[in-house]
Order: sequence, then C-alpha cells, then structure tokens
Amino acid sequence: MTTTSTTDLIIDDLRVSPTPYHAVSRAKMLLASADFVEVDLADGFPKKAGKYMVADGGALVAWVQAAKPSASYGIVGAHTDSPNLRIRTNAEGSAGGFAQLGVEIYGGVLLNSWLDRDLGLAGRVTTKDGESVLLLDDRPILRIPQLAIHLDREIREKGLKLDPQRHLVPLWAIGEDDPGAFRAYLAEQSGVAADDIMSWDVMTFDVQPPSVVGRDGDMLASGRIDNLVSAFCGTRALMAAVEGKKIDAKNQIPVLVLYDHEEIGSESSTGASGNFLGAILERINGAVGGDRTTHLEALARSFVISADGAHATHPNYVDKHEPDHLIEMNGGIAVKRNANQRYATDARSEARFRSLCSDVGVDVQTYIHRNDLPCGSTIGPITAGQLAVRTVDVGVPQLAMHSAREMCGLSDVADMTAVLGAFFAS
Repeated sequence: MTTTSTTDLIIDDLRVSPTPYHAVSRAKMLLASADFVEVDLADGFPKKAGKYMVADGGALVAWVQAAKPSASYGIVGAHTDSPNLRIRTNAEGSAGGFAQLGVEIYGGVLLNSWLDRDLGLAGRVTTKDGESVLLLDDRPILRIPQLAIHLDREIREKGLKLDPQRHLVPLWAIGEDDPGAFRAYLAEQSGVAADDIMSWDVMTFDVQPPSVVGRDGDMLASGRIDNLVSAFCGTRALMAAVEGKKIDAKNQIPVLVLYDHEEIGSESSTGASGNFLGAILERINGAVGGDRTTHLEALARSFVISADGAHATHPNYVDKHEPDHLIEMNGGIAVKRNANQRYATDARSEARFRSLCSDVGVDVQTYIHRNDLPCGSTIGPITAGQLAVRTVDVGVPQLAMHSAREMCGLSDVADMTAVLGAFFAS
C-alpha cells in the first residue's frame, strides 16, 4: 500500500470517526466490504471457517477462523477513545447572557487545545426500547472562547491556568436555554422523538477536517490520531491480508481488537482490563470443537502487537526526551520499552517485531521515557496480564499527543499498515 493511497484512506477514516461509536461503525463497514460477517455476542459463535466480527459500543473484535481449533492467536490491539469533553446529563446552563452546555473532562486532555476552536457534537442516544442511534453534527455549534489578554495580565509571566470546572464550559447560543433544550436538539439530530430518548453519550470534537501539512506534504494533522491511526491501520491491514488470501487460520487466527476506555484506565466491560477479548477468544476456540486445554495451549504460542501512539521528539522541548533515544516522525515505527512494564515489550517480543519490520523493509526506532518523568501506559501490559501472552508495544511517532489536534508522519502510517498486514499473514 503506497503512502498516497494510505493517506487518502486514513483521512477518510478519521473524518467520519469523531467518537468511539463512529469509529467502530466505520470499521464494521470496512470489514463488511471484505465479507466479514457480524456475530451477536448473545448468540452462539459460528462453527464454520470464515471471517467474523463482534461489536459492543466503542469496541470491536474481528477474526478469521478455520473449522478446527488453531495453533495460536495473532492479535493486534488498539483503542478507539481519545481525550475530549463529554456532555453532562443535565447539560443546559447559562452565564453572562450565553447559553452553555456542561461538560465532563474525559481522559488526560490538553485543556488549552480546546480553546478558540470550532466544535461539533457526536455520539449516541439510547431509546426506551434499548436501541442506540448514532448522531453526528459537524457544524461549528460550540466554542470555548479564551479570556482576552487585557483581562488576564499575568498570563505572560505565569502562563495560562485553566480551572476545568469553570473555564472549559462551551457556549452555543446567545440567551438562556429552556430545560430540555439539549434533549430537543438530540431529537432533531438523531431522528428520535424527544420523549423516547432515555440517555445519551455525546461528546465534542474539533470540526476542522484532517489535513496533510508541511512544506513537503509528508505530515498529517488531525484530531484523534491517538489512537484511531492504529485502529484503522489494523483494520485495513486485516482486510489486505484477507483480500490477498495470505492467511492460514489453521496455524494462527488473526485477531483485531479495538478496545474502548483506554484513556481512562481500561476498567470497563469493553476495556482491556475486562474480559471482552478473553471471553471472545475462548468462545471462538470452543465453537470449533476446542476445549480449555487447546485454548490455553494456543495462548502459549500467541503474540500480541499493542499499537498505540508514540512520542516523537518535540523540536521545542528536546530536553523533555531521553537524549539517547530521540524519535523522528517518518523515521520508522517506534518500539516502546519501559523497565517498569508501563509498556509490555521485552527482548523476545521486540526481536520478533523487528524481524517482521525487516521482512517488509520498515525501519524501527526505540522509544525510552526519561527517568525523571512519569511514563504513560497502553493496553499492552493489561492485555499481556489478562491473557499471559507475549506482547510488544509499538506506535506511530506523533507530536501534541492528547491535544484536540495532533500530528504524525504519513510514511509511518503506511509502514504500520504494512507491518500489521505481514503479522496477520505470518
């Protein structure tokens, strides 16, 4: 897959995926075009060889199986959620002559990046009968204006200080809202009668579309690069491996898992800390005649690639990076190491990943975090702990991680897709 074609595809994927639910909807549509069949989690799993997927809200698992138990699982994991501002239950509010919407901070948000941006709303509403309906309003209907410098003279000396409770409340109209105004808005956007809406999961997003940037047009700027780039690289890699008929499911079941809630610790029914993936793998094995012993034996031979964003070296803050492990955008996929297991990579899993990269001609870099800064984590250590499977943590290098708008290199996106495709076909 060329960089140009990958660029066009990833821009389309990011543009239509402002929430985890829309990302899963997009992934389902792509996989269905490659003849993956959706299975209901509440039904029996298929006994026949084939291509299948299951979804639950912002999480998805897709796999290719043989008619008999396979020797191992080849798992690529990513997550669909990104830090943002999510609308409260009692949303309506007003101050200073403006109608506002109350929000909750989701994840480790770079708060200042949400100021003075044109924001849309997207998510899902749930009806009285339990049906969930997606909505997406990409108009610039919300905005959080920054306080003018004339009213904050200390900002030059002390920097910007934001109170997440008071200073991150978006406005969306002049005047005051009547109670129920937001519910009426949701009804208009979703096509569901206001009285039929029982609850919602709705969040803000920057409506500026993804853009190719830089003098040489070799970088991507977009919201949700962390971690939808990995999610869609994995999705398209699985599709390519299937379409190229390179998968031997008798030897290795290729599995794509897209988790939700990684940005807040993964503690949920669809997060990596739960039994979402483990239960599905066990059901796949059992449906084709395997027992718990064959399942555990397969896990012992399995491998997980945890794909999440990696920190590129910031040119204006080089001192914030480990000096002997600088990371370049478009310089190769980053293997992430941490002695305290904030990343799951060890020497054996790194060696296998480097070998995969060598086979497809992709460069590799090594990311190490500074000792004097706390290190973030991923689904890697959690998934490794849940399944007792050898795991490597890797990522596309990026800048401005957790900003409303992030950056990464375009050739890295193509390289990640190629490596994951080779893994699925191995």
